[in-house]
Amino acid sequence: MESDYSSLLRPDLANYCPASNLMLNEKIRNLRKAGEKVYHLAFGQSPFPIYEGATKALCQHAGENAYLPVAGIPELRQSICDFHCKTDDLQDLDPEQVVVGPGSKELIYLLLEVFNGDILLLSPCWTTYKPQCHLTRHNVVVMPTTMEDEWRLTPELLEETLRTNDLHRNKLLILCNPDNPTGTCYSQHQLKQLSSTLKKHGIVVLSDEIYARLHYTDNHETIAKYYPEGTILCSGLSKWASAGGWRLGYCVYPRELDPLRCAVKSAASHTYSCASAPIQYAAVTLFNYSDEVQEYRAHCSRILQAVGTYSCKELRAVGVKVVQPTSGYYILPNFEVLRKSLSKRGITTCTQMCEALFEEARVALMAGGPAFLRPLNEFTTRLCFIDFDGSHALKASKKLGLDVPLSEEFVKEYCGQTYDGIQALKRWVQTQLESE
Repeated sequence: MESDYSSLLRPDLANYCPASNLMLNEKIRNLRKAGEKVYHLAFGQSPFPIYEGATKALCQHAGENAYLPVAGIPELRQSICDFHCKTDDLQDLDPEQVVVGPGSKELIYLLLEVFNGDILLLSPCWTTYKPQCHLTRHNVVVMPTTMEDEWRLTPELLEETLRTNDLHRNKLLILCNPDNPTGTCYSQHQLKQLSSTLKKHGIVVLSDEIYARLHYTDNHETIAKYYPEGTILCSGLSKWASAGGWRLGYCVYPRELDPLRCAVKSAASHTYSCASAPIQYAAVTLFNYSDEVQEYRAHCSRILQAVGTYSCKELRAVGVKVVQPTSGYYILPNFEVLRKSLSKRGITTCTQMCEALFEEARVALMAGGPAFLRPLNEFTTRLCFIDFDGSHALKASKKLGLDVPLSEEFVKEYCGQTYDGIQALKRWVQTQLESE
């Protein structure tokens, strides 16, 4: 009798797919290995080399081979608290409330695994939040934000969502600030207003602040300041410290949510045991946030600001609408200006548009829907403006000094692959418009 191995899979996971951004990145990597010219504006990985002092510390601790405390070594957890005291003015953080893990993605997943309630997500949002909710069997309510609100959650939208949905008594909002995929940040005023509504309804917040230290003016605001009792602060080293492959993330829980922290810590002990020992010791060097580390961060963020500003300017020049980013390396342009010309070609979805763009101009973008939870017929895309040699750009920025502004000529000379990719994208848009 022939076995039916498909029955081994949970029925609700029959169409479960890998992370779309990782799949696309592998595809493009293989094309480049084969010698093809591709403008890769679809994957969010820091282009910069990691801070040299951290790599030296990693070498020094390479011999650390013992299992470490599940939540992380005490000196790392203390350095994380000191780091947020210095950068976010969070004065009362307790290292006992910190859980360190192999990447913030794993810690978000474990939180969802132990949380009893419904999940509130924004549209657009990062590609992994909803699949993790699916994997952990949660009911998800998606709140569609708008370009007019610069893709931010407003108290009015939150109230309307609560009024029109029959939700569990317990609710968890996942808030990405600064945001992936839009580059949007929240101001102090906006967070205070949002916090008031969240407190009123007792909603727990997972504040994913992985891009916080890439704020272009180093003026990040965290909701943990205004809603400390209900906010789980989540971050890591992958973005601002250019250490994605180190897989070092953490969550800081308020004492009021200690049952969740304890459950996540227990789940961690049964899954990953502890984050990599050498990396934990080396990470302390980064979280000590010396003047040299701060200077490194400042150079990286100002390069990103220059490239982001250039990208928005060029796209707007051909009628593409886009919100100016204030942190990180993403924008979410809307190519609605092409609807008429693309419809003549039978292209009615953003996925189809991205496929045509790739085939005809070798520019890779990620469609806003369905990966980022935007409508299928909306021509939004996530554009990552970091397809350049970050080491080359970082050296040039340091040579100029932080007091010298970065010009568009700097972008052209030191971030040339992205510069050329934006020009290729612009030409493709112009070609479509001329065909109307």
